[in-house]
Amino acid sequence: MATIVLQVAGAALGGLVGGPVGAIVGRALGGLAGAAIDGALLSRTGGGTRRVVEGPRLQDVDGITSTEGAPIPRVYGRARVGGQLIWATRLKEEAVTTVTRTPSSGGKGSPPKTTTIETTYSYYANIAIGLCEGPVAYIRRAWADGKEIDLTRVNMRVHRGSESQTPDPLIIAKEGAANAPAYRGLAYVVFDHLPLAAYGNRIPQFSFEVVRPVEGLGSAIRAVNLIPGASEFGYMPGHVTQVLGFGASRSENRHQLMNSVDVVASLDMLTALCPNLERVALVVSWFGDDLRVGSCTIAPRVETAAKATEDGRGQLPWRVSSLTREAARLVSHVNGRPAYGGTPSDDSVIALIRHLKARGLEVVLYPFIMMDVPAGNGLPDPWTGAAGQPAYPWRGRLTCHPAPGRPGSPDGGPAVAAQVQAFFGHAQPQHFTRSGDVISYQGPPQWSLRRQILHYAHLAVAAGGVHGFVIGSELVSLTRLSAASGHYPATSALIALAEAVRAVVGPGTAITYAADWTEYGAHVRDDGREVRFPLDPLWASPAIDAVGIDFYPPLSDWRDGTDHADAGEARAIYDRDYLRGRLTAGEAYDWYYASEADRISQRRSPITDGAYGKPWLFRQKDLAGWWANEHVERVNGVETGRSAWQPGAKPVWLTELGVPAVDKGTNAPNVFPDPKSIDGGRPPFSS
Repeated sequence: MATIVLQVAGAALGGLVGGPVGAIVGRALGGLAGAAIDGALLSRTGGGTRRVVEGPRLQDVDGITSTEGAPIPRVYGRARVGGQLIWATRLKEEAVTTVTRTPSSGGKGSPPKTTTIETTYSYYANIAIGLCEGPVAYIRRAWADGKEIDLTRVNMRVHRGSESQTPDPLIIAKEGAANAPAYRGLAYVVFDHLPLAAYGNRIPQFSFEVVRPVEGLGSAIRAVNLIPGASEFGYMPGHVTQVLGFGASRSENRHQLMNSVDVVASLDMLTALCPNLERVALVVSWFGDDLRVGSCTIAPRVETAAKATEDGRGQLPWRVSSLTREAARLVSHVNGRPAYGGTPSDDSVIALIRHLKARGLEVVLYPFIMMDVPAGNGLPDPWTGAAGQPAYPWRGRLTCHPAPGRPGSPDGGPAVAAQVQAFFGHAQPQHFTRSGDVISYQGPPQWSLRRQILHYAHLAVAAGGVHGFVIGSELVSLTRLSAASGHYPATSALIALAEAVRAVVGPGTAITYAADWTEYGAHVRDDGREVRFPLDPLWASPAIDAVGIDFYPPLSDWRDGTDHADAGEARAIYDRDYLRGRLTAGEAYDWYYASEADRISQRRSPITDGAYGKPWLFRQKDLAGWWANEHVERVNGVETGRSAWQPGAKPVWLTELGVPAVDKGTNAPNVFPDPKSIDGGRPPFSS
């Protein structure tokens, strides 16, 4: 040990006196003196053999270089760039010395005791790498020598390249505040104390995935829906692992290397892309199992019946209300894999609500129904009477049995009310109790819409409250079932549900129902001779604070080639003025297709109202017309009286809005590509 210490001290002292030559002489003299001391120490402990081992030590290190006059790249969207070295310090060397004593065997003629003194060296780099013109949104991934870096295990600071960015604190510490450049307008990263052992004690070749969105859209977005809605622990902002066996585990909620868990990484990226984000609607799914509302149950499900999960504090079993994993139903499987993720565990939902609020975001809790009706189910189809309902349908197909228009349908009579009530169930606010973050249920043993919605109302309170709450969505075939002329039992049930939720969450939470874009307004029958507004009593209810609309109307009618009707309006489907104009024009506003044959030939029927001059009644895209006018219903072509709606009475929330990322997606934004679902597919004329 003394040999090592005095070698270093001798080199330092000799360097001060005689420069490089003095350092060499001082190191040698220090080594001799240290050897003498070590020998004396060893002799005092019984003598023996002494071995000094010194690990490999760098004399010089080649790092990444910078090129004089190299251009600064511009990035649009997402790109992988290498970058240029713009600042570095000398490598930091750390020495670790260990002493190991090996005793003799003790037998006659045994060798004496051996003492091994071993010194190993580790090296660390402080470097800054310029990437591209700023500002960028974030650095999504980084690679060193072609291998992706776990960014949670290194200290990498990202400077996004604004014109007002300040110098990095490490550069200030090393160079002084007066000499530390801010590199304004340049996006760059700083590695602080980067370990080099994994790269052969050399600075590796880096590359980075840079995200720089086109200006405009991201800064305009103020609210988003957070999905998938079905993931047992995907919403947990803390790390959760699945225990596979003794000493074996795998992550439940980490599948990227930029953050410790997926949802936090997603939110980091989201807030970087959308700096003016104010609100997040958190979608949480239970599963329906039958298109017949009188037979459909709605309940949480899991992916597998046996799974042990834990977080950093110990066991963290899946739990939703009073239901445990062992008692829950499984989601169906497609090709040996779960068709959906399981319902998010209550613990993860509560934790994420608190995490979102800690970020300064408002939360809208959005309980959701996914229809887990697998292929080959054998259930009677209320729409066709066939033995077998379509696979994984849209919840908008939920209806009475038989469906309206089929022989024996209860629609239009009192019997339909019983089927609707069976779907909503009889759960009441007082059937739920809360102990800390655990919500328990002691009501009727039924899995129903009311049980789902009221469970999450209590969970929202347990999480500290939410800004908004959605009591259901897109039940378009259900809300149009009538028990008598002008009486819609689902609307009455939704009003009662909204009142029950209000009793739980209090006046500070905005409540709405998320209607489909074909559902929120007029229901037209008999070639326009009957016009009703089934949801108007709900929109007028004091328990409802906003008109919620999942808004997916067609914005284009584009075809390949140049001989289609829309070709004269724009040079391409991506023309912003064309798409913007179609929000209040085109299909579902000026005209409609009466049949699929008409769509193929582009034979368009105009939307008019010759009787009373109110074409907005029939325009599903005309939100302003519906919102600003009195709603007068018609029976047999004659206006009969106003509905409960007061013009402009409530704000409109677009509770969902989007376009599938597929060719000609704006032709039918409501069509999603899901190969397992009967309602999945591509928009008309999409390639």
